[in-house]
Amino acid sequence: MVASRPRARVMVSTRPLWQIRLLHELPRYLLYATCAWGLAASARFALAPPHRGGAAVMRPPASPSDLGTRAFAAMFARRYLSWDAGNPQASGGSLAAFQGRAFEAELGRRIPASGRQHVEWVEVVQARQSAAGRDVYTVAAQTDSAGLLYLSVAVARLADGRLALAGYPAFVGPPGSDPAWSPTHSSAVEDASLSTVVKRVLRNYLVPSREELVADLAPGARVSLPPQALRLLSVQRLSWSQDRRSVEAIVQTEDARGTQYTLAYELDVAIAQGRWEVSAVQMDPDA
Repeated sequence: MVASRPRARVMVSTRPLWQIRLLHELPRYLLYATCAWGLAASARFALAPPHRGGAAVMRPPASPSDLGTRAFAAMFARRYLSWDAGNPQASGGSLAAFQGRAFEAELGRRIPASGRQHVEWVEVVQARQSAAGRDVYTVAAQTDSAGLLYLSVAVARLADGRLALAGYPAFVGPPGSDPAWSPTHSSAVEDASLSTVVKRVLRNYLVPSREELVADLAPGARVSLPPQALRLLSVQRLSWSQDRRSVEAIVQTEDARGTQYTLAYELDVAIAQGRWEVSAVQMDPDA
């Protein structure tokens, strides 16, 4: 006997036309919904952006000439470099005003078991703006134990105007410097009458004697006299400026205690009615 082969069966089922269309169009509807959600989220962020709780909103960096940020950097350097092992709580408390949640305790500074360090003076010697939008100052600090130190301090100004330390400090080297610069193209003053007037003006300026000085000043000239008296010992060199409107005088002077100084003065000069007059000595008191 030969077994009969099973016959294939075809099942026919019916579905509503709307279900068939829904299954066919479902991917497109999902894509439309995703786009609509993205547009709504973008509009929401544009109209009402979320705020991070407790995060500081930064202002654009201030100018390096901002007196507030400069003073903040100098004050921090003084407190950071001052410590007393005999009173560690006071040493740590001096940094409390600069302590933020992002920093270690006392900004990671650990003072030794004995000794102390006092800062005699601080001075901002360099300012720049970093790529991170911070003002970075190099502060020179003269200490009584470690000598002259240079500390780099980053400062940020917050949205409400307050100042904050913008990172840990760094010990750095001093700004680059070269030997004293002197102009190479200067011609000597050969006019004897001008030399006489310049010497007389400087002598009366350094004494100081305003009554004698006025005789050689141009009308309307304003000169601020130095508070300490100096005696003019000699004039080492008189040379013209490039525009020949002023004269530079290198002079040797001496104070009341016998200390001698080699000084340089620039005098604005002009000739009027055949007579040399001086309109300024070294600086403008009204500038």
